[in-house]
Amino acid sequence: MDLHLKNLFGRFQDQFGSGPGLGPGSGVCLMKVEGISSNIVQSIFKASASLYRSEPWKRLRPGHLFGVRVGKASDWSGKRQPFQCVQFIGGDGGDIGVYMYRSTSYALKMTDDSWEMARVPNVEVLRVTYELESLMLPSNKRMVKSLSLQVSGTDRFPVIDVARCTTSDELQFRSPTLEEIRLSIAIMKALSLVHPLLLQEESGLPRTIKFSPFIETVDVQWPPEMFNGHDFVAVTVSHPPGQSYEQKSKKTMMAREDEVLELVAGMTNLGVGEGVKAGFSQCTMCEKSVHRDECVCCSHCHAPIYCGSDCENRHWREMHRSVCSLYEAMMSREEELKIKTFNFLCYGVNPCEWLGSLGIHKKGMWRRQCSCYSHQPFGLLHCFSSEALSESWGGLEEGNYPQDLPIQNLNNRRSPGMILMSDWSDYYDLRCLPRSSPVSDILCYPLTLYHILTSVSTHSKNLLLKGKEVTVHYLGPERELDWIKAFTEINHLLNGLGTAQIIMIGPEVPSDLSGTIATTSTTNSRVKVSFVKGLYQDEVTYLTSPDIIVALNCDLDGYSSWTGAVEIVNSMAIPSFFTDKTEEACGNAKAVLRNAGLNISHLVAPNPFRSPVRTCAKSCNLPCYSNGFILGVNT
Repeated sequence: MDLHLKNLFGRFQDQFGSGPGLGPGSGVCLMKVEGISSNIVQSIFKASASLYRSEPWKRLRPGHLFGVRVGKASDWSGKRQPFQCVQFIGGDGGDIGVYMYRSTSYALKMTDDSWEMARVPNVEVLRVTYELESLMLPSNKRMVKSLSLQVSGTDRFPVIDVARCTTSDELQFRSPTLEEIRLSIAIMKALSLVHPLLLQEESGLPRTIKFSPFIETVDVQWPPEMFNGHDFVAVTVSHPPGQSYEQKSKKTMMAREDEVLELVAGMTNLGVGEGVKAGFSQCTMCEKSVHRDECVCCSHCHAPIYCGSDCENRHWREMHRSVCSLYEAMMSREEELKIKTFNFLCYGVNPCEWLGSLGIHKKGMWRRQCSCYSHQPFGLLHCFSSEALSESWGGLEEGNYPQDLPIQNLNNRRSPGMILMSDWSDYYDLRCLPRSSPVSDILCYPLTLYHILTSVSTHSKNLLLKGKEVTVHYLGPERELDWIKAFTEINHLLNGLGTAQIIMIGPEVPSDLSGTIATTSTTNSRVKVSFVKGLYQDEVTYLTSPDIIVALNCDLDGYSSWTGAVEIVNSMAIPSFFTDKTEEACGNAKAVLRNAGLNISHLVAPNPFRSPVRTCAKSCNLPCYSNGFILGVNT
């Protein structure tokens, strides 16, 4: 079959000669690119379809320019990346596509208020436009069908060419080179991941929308035929192009690249610390305890906390100057990160006071949400098998916590099959819970795991859809060891489809639990949880091989014991996902993973099933939510 396709592809290469890529008209031809193969063509179509599905044209206009850096300058034949600036065209109507320019200045010269690019003599533009299938020649349609090329949307296919305006104002076209195709694949893959993260700065008509300055690095995989020593390449996307590291105005976000992430990783850990007294914070610079009413914050970003102006000035000179604008951007997302679904207090400066206001302090599973029971080992607060469900939820009234019943029993209209949800509103509606119920603060653990298994990880979702078992290695559990009853929800949400074996591994697992297995429900449980005491790197050889690895609120940069676990994750090449409470902590995690040789294939993104309760990080004011953000590797 492979030989047949190779011969068929060769005949198409000989016969094609009418149009850019697969489109009609200009006399250039994708199929005649020297060195191209059918697999590379398939990769082009996959990358194009992925970008098309992300629908950048809904928000972006030609004036929204992106700087794109793919790998190192030495990776390219001229020791310089050929096209470095990107824009989306067609958002206002007409043909849609992606234009790539050799420089930002060329992009600015060729961007006007029309749908077409302005004609500037002797400037080349690498274009990927999406042609309607109805415009394709019959021979092209046969080629698409024979190679099973992926369609963009319902009826469009990518067209790739390089356009240039002559001095006589005529357009000339040529086929892209193999190197230019390689570049366009990487750029399209990266843009499909990155552009949805742009945050709107000002509202208005589509043409007047502005976005906050932004920079992000993502690893994308080359097609196998295009490996150049490495199968992954780092692609840095910035908006607008040309960000510098120098501090600018208060409203300007500074660029950050891998060096900045490494710098952030070297900073004082800013995770939530239960050892800090209620109402007190810790100076970022000297780690001195300081009351929140007396602390000093950075005057620009207002994120780091200091005991006084001396520490503020010293920290600015030694470290904070380089990342202040990055922190300012993180602080600006506070309003966006608030979950406004609920009508209970969603700000817990003092956990004991917050729990007390809801009448659940020192009750049931809530005992792990403050430090009052910190003297008791995790997993041993109360035997999870003997507690009544109402007691587990701290005596909440019936109807204010999820029942241990199959969901189809509660809603006769729902047929068996995995339940997919987009956010807490979907879950509360599904379970008929009032918006005054605080159970989401604990359920953010099992529902984050369920969200990863069914929405984030394609591999585990496919296994579950086929009715198979998914084995989860759950690293570093702590308070979850006392919340096994909350993990019952995964059983009910699977709704009769697939099973899950969750193996919780970590040094906090008590010896009394290690080696035991718990079922999460009294009714036909499809989820089993087992416990293993020890470090992952020491125990993994004795465990059932995983389909997925997760670590929630992991604080990868905070504990040296993670080093060995991350090395195992790298060697096993299993899809792995991590959550943490702040964007800064995720920046630290990215640096740790990159230093171990892992590629960040799932970008840091807000977790829709994060806890709605905003808490306080001990050394900063960054938005902080339990399981607030997700990132992944090997996905």
